[in-house]
Amino acid sequence: MRTRVQAALLLFVVIAVAAFAVPLLLFTASDRTQQLVLARSADLDRFAALMDQAAATGDTSAVAAEARRYTALYGEPLVVTDTRRRTVVQTGGMRAADPAVARLLDAALRNQTEHPSAALRPWSRGHRMFAEPAGTGTRVSGAVVLRASVGTAADEITRRWAAVLAGAALVAVACAVLARAATGWVVSPLRRLDRAVGQLAAGLPPEQTRAGGPPELRQLAIGFNRMARTVTAALEQQRRLVADTSHQMRNPMAALRLRVDALHTHLAPSGERTYTGVTTELDRLETLLDDLLALATAEHRAGELTVTDGSGGHCDAAAVAADRHRLWKPVAERAGARLSLAPTSAAHPVPVPAACTDRELAQIADILLDNAIKYAGEGAEISLACTTEPGFAVLTVTDDGPGLGTDELALATTRFWRSGRQRENRTAGTGLGLAIAEQLLAGRGGRLDLTAARPRGLRARALVPRAAPGGAGGTSGAGGSGDAR
Repeated sequence: MRTRVQAALLLFVVIAVAAFAVPLLLFTASDRTQQLVLARSADLDRFAALMDQAAATGDTSAVAAEARRYTALYGEPLVVTDTRRRTVVQTGGMRAADPAVARLLDAALRNQTEHPSAALRPWSRGHRMFAEPAGTGTRVSGAVVLRASVGTAADEITRRWAAVLAGAALVAVACAVLARAATGWVVSPLRRLDRAVGQLAAGLPPEQTRAGGPPELRQLAIGFNRMARTVTAALEQQRRLVADTSHQMRNPMAALRLRVDALHTHLAPSGERTYTGVTTELDRLETLLDDLLALATAEHRAGELTVTDGSGGHCDAAAVAADRHRLWKPVAERAGARLSLAPTSAAHPVPVPAACTDRELAQIADILLDNAIKYAGEGAEISLACTTEPGFAVLTVTDDGPGLGTDELALATTRFWRSGRQRENRTAGTGLGLAIAEQLLAGRGGRLDLTAARPRGLRARALVPRAAPGGAGGTSGAGGSGDAR
């Protein structure tokens, strides 16, 4: 914004300075041209008077001598003739027979004065021709033609233009400095406010925006600080409630499980079914608490990464994929499914650098693999692949299970959402796994894509921005459960 405001102000400054400087430059050139014309007109008047006297007395020696002295002094040639075009004097190599001079002499003998009207410029060179009749009134006694050099006048115009342009440049620089200071005064509070809004949007406590700039911005900053304190307090209370609830309920849950297990030995055979139902519900409740805590942690981490450059994490996605395959392959076999690693990922001759920690990527892979094994069904074929595409490292988990419908794909990352057939399964997950994965990916600038596989099944793609080669690091082996469909 600051650049755009400065550009607009500088454009206005340039237009204003040009509107002042251009007329001044034109006036300077016109004024110096007028001075040259007036000076040479005065010289012509003097020679015309001398020629008029010579015509009256018949003695032309005075006008001839004066013309030669003038040319010797100023270097500007003259031609003076009488009414019959007889040459009285010609100096400096200019001849009355020259076509341009002859045309001017004819005009002067017709009692016409010829003075150049075009204004000079710094690049003007050469000479200008002046002509004037000698005599009084309508009586013409001769003609005078003067060839004046414009070099001196053009050089003076150049100096004047340089002074004007230098002054205009100084004014423009001063205005640019003032414009920068003014835009900084106005835009700096907006930049701080924008940074604070980004922090607030990421769910982090924003920095207090200093009340600076114009009165309207100061009032806006005060209002934002008041709103930010209220919103931050509410968000923190909500986050704390989720985290503390899931954490504090673990101890009562553990005690409850111990008591239920202790009752098992005292139950009659008829109570075995009830006992199994209670332990199943306890398992579901413990999983839900774990997922709630994981979701709160993922949201907080995503908020931190949103307002930072996120450069603290680098890992080799291919190595993470191979490690997760080794971990989950026996789990898939116990569930009656077959988990395979794509050949390119198994070989992984070239590391695939990803801009996240291996712990985060492992947790994302665990969520996708857990979902595929849990919901694809017995006998399913599940594949894990690590590939690249422009700007991203991609982990892809594909299964040939029942998959999800088009409407269900749009809802799959919604918290606590599960498809209708999964809600009937009391051992199904909590519906938070894909929401956790999506938060982890969003914090790193990535995304989660869910599409239908062909001919059947689901394809889940975790896209993580690629890191610079050679930046992989961290510790591997993090896990995370997740249930989302």
